[in-house]
Amino acid sequence: PAKVLVLGAGVAGLQAIATAKRLGAKVSAYDVRPASADEVKSMGATFVTLDLEALEGSGGYAREMTEDRADRQRELLSPFVAAADVLITTAAVPGRQAPLLVTRAMVEGMKPGSVVVDLASETGGNVEGSMPGEEIKFGEVLVWGAKDVASEMPVHASQLYSMNIMALLTLTVNEGAVFVDPEDEVLAGCAVVIDGVVRNQMALDALGGGS
Repeated sequence: PAKVLVLGAGVAGLQAIATAKRLGAKVSAYDVRPASADEVKSMGATFVTLDLEALEGSGGYAREMTEDRADRQRELLSPFVAAADVLITTAAVPGRQAPLLVTRAMVEGMKPGSVVVDLASETGGNVEGSMPGEEIKFGEVLVWGAKDVASEMPVHASQLYSMNIMALLTLTVNEGAVFVDPEDEVLAGCAVVIDGVVRNQMALDALGGGS
């Protein structure tokens, strides 16, 4: 069976794992958040463990890493990338440029005929040289950069989006009145200002008043 490596085990990454497994591939996945290991294993994939510190951020997202750590991560990931027939990258940091996980040299070290899918291409790309909406050949490896993925399946994207919005709005109502609970992790992560005070950390950082 084909070997599929998924980098980033969020919603998109887990779906990629599920699809690859259904197609009979041997799947492995990596994420900077160790907490995602159980989710990866529950999908029937192998979790890749690297000798690096965890980067668990708020809201289940990963936080940014230092350049030294990024270099070390790419070095440790190289043999796993080289062994893959298909590489799918999905890593993102909210409000920031996507982390560079795979260099062009790493791609060129893959087997001839391998395919790389960069789902983070529109926010800078996890793969060096990928371009949104374009197929590029690096040696004998095909690299595709995703673009407007949600627009390619508008019905399902709209259904999922509306369900999430409904679930979020339901959280803001308590006994028939609108109430944003600052202790609720989901609502606290969405709200920028509560009772006249800026509470959102990303907003504080953008305003130059970060902790």
